[in-house]
Parts: sequence; structure tokens; C-alpha cells
Amino acid sequence: MKAIGDVLKDQVAEAAKKNQRDFSKKSYKDLQSRVFSDPDVHAFFEKHKDELTRDGVYATFANIYEYWQQKDGHDKILAGYVPKLFVEGHGVGIKYEATAEKVEEDKQRATQKRIELIDLPEKLRRVKLGDIDFNGRREALEGIARFFNNLKAGSPARGLYLSGDFGVGKTYIMAGVANESAGLGKKVIFLHMPTFISSLSSHFDDNSLQDEIHRVAYCDVLILDDIGAESLSPWSRDDVLGVILQARMDNDLPTFFTSNLDMDALEDHFAKTRNSDEPAKAKRLMQRVRYLAQEVQISGANRRFGNN
Repeated sequence: MKAIGDVLKDQVAEAAKKNQRDFSKKSYKDLQSRVFSDPDVHAFFEKHKDELTRDGVYATFANIYEYWQQKDGHDKILAGYVPKLFVEGHGVGIKYEATAEKVEEDKQRATQKRIELIDLPEKLRRVKLGDIDFNGRREALEGIARFFNNLKAGSPARGLYLSGDFGVGKTYIMAGVANESAGLGKKVIFLHMPTFISSLSSHFDDNSLQDEIHRVAYCDVLILDDIGAESLSPWSRDDVLGVILQARMDNDLPTFFTSNLDMDALEDHFAKTRNSDEPAKAKRLMQRVRYLAQEVQISGANRRFGNN
């Protein structure tokens, strides 16, 4: 693969052919005059006049000409990059740097790659904390601020358990947390709990269940959406969810939850699996949930058809 500079030189030469440019001595001198009188080129010469020599400048005129052609975006060869001049020996070199817009685009693309959505809408990737209306949600806002302060400081960062009715914005808030965490370089798994539990059997055929449990248990930030709405068996409660939460508790890994149930109601849900009523096991599981997250009630009108 050719270097950027070589690609551009080929393109410049091709453009000259298409324009049937006559590079006679006179026209070449005229071209040099136009290039050297360009304000940006002239400013570069002035800034580095003690480092440059006449022979060095003329010997590297091709680089200066390339810069002159490309700097204003005319006949742009590489979108998202701008040419920069630098002193090379006693002459002038050229390099290409990403624009601020491209740097931001690349950052956003990298952030999105660090978020894994499992059975949740792709649009959640676009939610930013700054987009969220926290009016009347001061406790949630304070909890999120505290979490990110601890995360940035490298301290154990306790998550939140957002409880409340359908459509009040719990998942939307967690999308903001997911994107902010990913922006800090964290690998985030954001999964819909009922679908995750119901899909566990799909891992039996290829014996990948333990790998899946380990992946979820040890990601940097885990968000379990709509916990309490899943249909649990003693096995999925104890050997899947229990194992995941135990690993996260043991390693102080940030974990968030959303639920239509408060924590007490979630404990009742855990106790009553398909064929049994086991309050002791439910209590043990809830100790892990309570260790990992602070419960915050989210109230208000159904916002699914409006702003969150």
C-alpha cells in the first residue's frame, strides 16, 4: 500500500496532466511565485527563516506545491486530513494530520465499539448523559456523578438500581451511563435480562455457555436491563445470575440494574422460581444486588412517546 504522500503526489501529477499544464521555465516560475506568495506558505517561511535555505526550499518545492493544492480542500484526495508543513533539513516537508472533526468521529466510533448491546435497540448508542432530562431525578443524577468520580479516580464504583414504572426513562438513563463509560475506555455490556435468560439454551449446542457467563461476569461495566421480568428456574437463578453477580461483587466491578420492581419485590421474584419457593436463596442473591448497587426510584409520566 502506498504512503499518503505518494498517493497525493500521483494525484497531483495526474491533475497536472488533465489540465495540460505547461511547465515551461516561465510557467514554472509563475507557479512558484503564486505558491510562495500564499499567506500560509509565506507565514511558514517567516516563522522558520533561520532554519531554511534558498536551495533547500527550491529543492523541496514539490512538497510546498502539494500543500498549496491541498490545504483549502480543493480537489481533496483524503477526506478528514489536512496537510501540514514542517522543516526537513534545510527544506520543507509535508505531512497529513486528522482534522478535529475526524478525531471526534474516530473517538465516537471507538466508543460505540466498546458497547455491546444484547437484545436492545441500536438507538441507545446515541444517548448522551447531557441529553437526559434529570429534572426531578436529583438522586439519580447525584448517584451517577458519584459513580463517574470514583471510576475516574480508580476507586470502587458502586452502581445504581433504578426502579420505577414502565416508560419513565430508566433504560434511557442507563444508555447515557453506558456511553459515558465507554467514552472512558471501558468495555460495557448492556443486556435485556428477560431475553438473555431465555436465550441461554442456545449456548448448549456449542458448549459456549461458560464462556458467555464469564464474558458477562467480568466486563468492565455491566447493565442488566428489566431485571425481574425474566422467567427464572433454580438453575438460571443460582448457576447463571448468581455466578455473574458473585464474580462482580468479589471483584468490585461496576454493575447497574433497571427494574419495574423495587428491591424487596425483586427478592420475592427470586424466591419463587418455576417449581419452588426458596426465600433463603433469594435473600443470598439480593445481598449481592444490594452490595453492587444503590436503589434509586425513578418516577414520573410515561416518557416513551416524548423526551427522556
